[in-house]
Amino acid sequence: MNSRSSTAIRQALQKAERLLIVTHIRPDGDAIGSLLGLGLALKAAGKSVLMALDDQVPTQFRHLEGSELINRSFQRDYDLAISLDCSDKSRLGQFGRDNLEWDINIDHHITNDGYAKINLIDTEAVATAEIIATNIEDWGFQISKPVADALLMGILTDTIGFRTYNMRSDVLRLAARLMDLGANLPELYARNVYQKSFEAVKMWGSGLSRLQRKDGLVWTMITNEDRSEAGYPGKDDADMINLLTAIEDAKISVVFIEQPNGKVKVSWRAVAGVDVSQVAAEFGGGGHPAAAGAELTGKIEELYKIVLEKTYLHLRRGQ
Repeated sequence: MNSRSSTAIRQALQKAERLLIVTHIRPDGDAIGSLLGLGLALKAAGKSVLMALDDQVPTQFRHLEGSELINRSFQRDYDLAISLDCSDKSRLGQFGRDNLEWDINIDHHITNDGYAKINLIDTEAVATAEIIATNIEDWGFQISKPVADALLMGILTDTIGFRTYNMRSDVLRLAARLMDLGANLPELYARNVYQKSFEAVKMWGSGLSRLQRKDGLVWTMITNEDRSEAGYPGKDDADMINLLTAIEDAKISVVFIEQPNGKVKVSWRAVAGVDVSQVAAEFGGGGHPAAAGAELTGKIEELYKIVLEKTYLHLRRGQ
């Protein structure tokens, strides 16, 4: 970890009085957990904090204290702008398009392009929430129970319940410390790792009915019609991509998720030794070696053929 960046962040956070903190569109648990973890800690210290997101807070994260404080709009009345868990400005939605200057960028994605004045990028971290949990007390702020819950939730979801191949023993020790500070591991695990809504599982049924495989590559798609028929309110795959990683002999799993705006979100997952962030980068996306994503414009029936061809070639070259 870059100690110089961490020191600069401490100085900036201590000096600032009005802070804007933003995370990426279609937020996952790490995005929401990092946003709440840092935001609530700063608010408890007497700072004026606006936590913002150009999207809805997903239903499964609304049980977290402070989630109701996350806004979808903002005024330019702040003296420090912070982005979390976002590798490039385009994924910030309107906040990335408004030509805002970012003071601090905290992230763990290997494809992060360092777009802020101060960039704390730790690609060894399992989650952005880990970076915040590790540093927040050194930055001069306390970890309350709501902060501990948010940060542990971020770590849990990005490691799929401590089971991704980049897990380390010190992350488990960090999780234990967050529990000592009040985080409820059993509840967080149940709500955010394995419990799914009826509508989500019904939508999975449509996706699983289209499941295909070829030489270690597994894929499927979810359409707007699938979401509508299932009554699923989100625009994501309800973590179905993580279900596909459990398929025996699957080296790369891909889910194509049609979006209401004429775009298609693509999610990749890979086993150790296969870097899908390289494939995602070919389509303007990014992420981690084991988990990456991209958003493309076009019809899902046409795009998936192009993406699968490049993904299959990448898999073959890596073997």
